[in-house]
Amino acid sequence: MQHLYNFRMSELEQWFSTLGQPKFRAKQVFEWLYQKRVSSIDEMTNLPKALRQQLKEASALTTSRELTHQVSKVDGTVKFLLGWPDHVTVETVLMPHDYGNSVCVSTQVGCKMGCTFCASTLGGMIRQMTAGEMVEQLLYSQRMLDEKEQRVSSVVLMGSGEPMDNFDEAMKFIDIINDPNGLNIGQRHITISTVGLVPGIIRLADDGRPITLAVSLHAANDELRSSMMPVNKAYPIAKLMDACRYYVEKTGRRISFEYALVGGKNDSLEHARQLARVLKGLPSHVNLIPVNYVPERNYTRTGQDEIQAFLEELRRLGVNATIRREMGHDISAACGQLRAEHAGLV
Repeated sequence: MQHLYNFRMSELEQWFSTLGQPKFRAKQVFEWLYQKRVSSIDEMTNLPKALRQQLKEASALTTSRELTHQVSKVDGTVKFLLGWPDHVTVETVLMPHDYGNSVCVSTQVGCKMGCTFCASTLGGMIRQMTAGEMVEQLLYSQRMLDEKEQRVSSVVLMGSGEPMDNFDEAMKFIDIINDPNGLNIGQRHITISTVGLVPGIIRLADDGRPITLAVSLHAANDELRSSMMPVNKAYPIAKLMDACRYYVEKTGRRISFEYALVGGKNDSLEHARQLARVLKGLPSHVNLIPVNYVPERNYTRTGQDEIQAFLEELRRLGVNATIRREMGHDISAACGQLRAEHAGLV
């Protein structure tokens, strides 16, 4: 049984050939899937009835279902919890901004990276998401926006999981949503986040895609970073920065660095100075993130005055930095938290 959302256009054309169908049928189906966003094969009314029956027997459309969703009363952020037939669940978040609607997609069920401030890693990593399952997450948000005659304008692969640990499927997902016959979301409006898997950063640089790379840094010395992010033991900061410089040289694009501020742990002015030294000479932007409270992690949020002082110290040292606007603060906002609550992990 084929999953129709799991095909690039070229792959769909090849599959239709194996069915004895002309290639133009693939384009018709692709447009039904992504431009008209039908919920069943029977709605593809310009296909012959016999072909529709053949597709229903050989393929599936939506394979997930919505288990629950939460809507922020503060900013309209919507968090979906979706379930699949093998009983796994993932989260997707729709975030409305002044400049458009952004969707945060999960690339894995759970996560094995073990970052101590994140709820996604609770319970470990269960399995990879396919490109088609990532597409389904995006379409849940787009169908909600269809009711308002709006569209998804940007996508971030920052949900549960490590995209670089599911590289091929993540890139396939990007190809599918970027296709001009479908959703036509420009690659410059797509961001991929990583905890710092160096081979993935190098591979992305060599691919030459004009997407945005976001690196979760969160500490600027190896001892502290390793205590917060076990991946640092395999790819310490010096090796990570070498890969980041290679990425900038190959692509000409600056890198976004994510820095979650945790009270009393990585938020002193000395930590800001360490960060400035690590990033010196590297075209970059730092997103300061007041850490989301996750009960089992027992981390405290940095105070507002301390956040502002950290920001001002970075700017004084020539670092391009901003404080990220918090979205969905009144719902289960921390990455993986809604899934963890549903699974009884918290």
